[in-house]
Amino acid sequence: MYYKFRLYGFLKNLRFFDPFVVLFFREMGLSFLEIGALFSIREVATNLLEVPTGVVADAFGRRKAMLASFSSYILSFLIFYTAPGFWTYALAMVLFAFGETFRSGTHKAMILEYLRLKGIEHLKVHYYGHTRAGSQLGSALAALIAAGLVFYSGSYRTVFIASVVPYVLGLFLFLTYPKELDGEIVRVTGAWREKFAERVRITGRGFLSMFRDAHTLKGLLHSAAFDGVFKATKDYLQPILKSQALALPLFLSLSADKRTGIVVGIIYFFLHLGTSFASQNAGRIQERMRSLPAAVNITYLLGMGLLLLAGLGTRFGVYGLAIACFVGLYLLQNLRRPMMVGYLSDVIPRRMMASGLSVESQLKTLIQAGLAPLVGYLADTVGVGFALAIVAAGAKLSWIFLRVPSPKGVAVLEAER
Repeated sequence: MYYKFRLYGFLKNLRFFDPFVVLFFREMGLSFLEIGALFSIREVATNLLEVPTGVVADAFGRRKAMLASFSSYILSFLIFYTAPGFWTYALAMVLFAFGETFRSGTHKAMILEYLRLKGIEHLKVHYYGHTRAGSQLGSALAALIAAGLVFYSGSYRTVFIASVVPYVLGLFLFLTYPKELDGEIVRVTGAWREKFAERVRITGRGFLSMFRDAHTLKGLLHSAAFDGVFKATKDYLQPILKSQALALPLFLSLSADKRTGIVVGIIYFFLHLGTSFASQNAGRIQERMRSLPAAVNITYLLGMGLLLLAGLGTRFGVYGLAIACFVGLYLLQNLRRPMMVGYLSDVIPRRMMASGLSVESQLKTLIQAGLAPLVGYLADTVGVGFALAIVAAGAKLSWIFLRVPSPKGVAVLEAER
């Protein structure tokens, strides 16, 4: 299963549109505010669907949830390619949200279930870090392929139709997953509606208990805040790279889009190679720190500091500094994510793991839904640099309330469980 999990991450991250999504929307004539609105639509839809789909994954089987997820992604990509326009893009974003909600938390829960069945739960940070490294290798390869697609087509639109292929392969991969990874499914008698309602009640009771536990709630909020800010701001690296690409005395005989495609593709390729290495070594680095809570606290503060410097570098035209800080933020996020999953697995009950991780995703998307149009509006009015700096400063201040408990506090919680 180790190699299947890595293959899943590899295929999932062959999203050829990722390095160019903001540039694609700009090519289609959208403002930063409209782009932010589309991101917000996606996140609001994700927020509304997150918990129900997490419950379905726990109650009806995680493999079926993953099949539904990738099918929704494929429909979304086809709409982006064939039907330009704000409202058709909004529909595609909703379908993309269906894909995200059926996937988020579900596959992580499958990995953790596999580790539990094999009796190697203590290796969760190492194991998840290795599987996430496969995802980042996929992103690195996707950046190079996407650059080639943009170069030969002269348009950012083709990256969406190309993204359909790996997701179709992903559907076949899920058919090979063993049934035991579906997790514990409570069998209930009665008609389908009664079964569904009863399963929702059974899962929901444990789900609500997470909000009554201070350690669990703070861990979820801490993780969601960092990832929400990261997701709301990370794609602003693309217009910064475009400005830098057009300023370089390279490939002057090519069109602006082709020059941008080459530079962005190469930068994202090396960026994702670096993030793959960071994920691969998350377990080793965490072991060098005092504890897992200390590791996630330190990386939170460092990440927001890098985003603040990226914003200031953009504002004052020091694009090299801004790009370097963004690269550092990407590396840190992929180093931090396996640590965060390991921490959350310590404070969320095993039976509720998929729903618990879905709650984290819901909180994250709620934060991003609020930030995306705000960052877009600020980018249109005061510039991308100030927009990034303002968000980073606010997130850094919020750490006072989001600092996760000490190792002693987590140990007490685990003893109680």
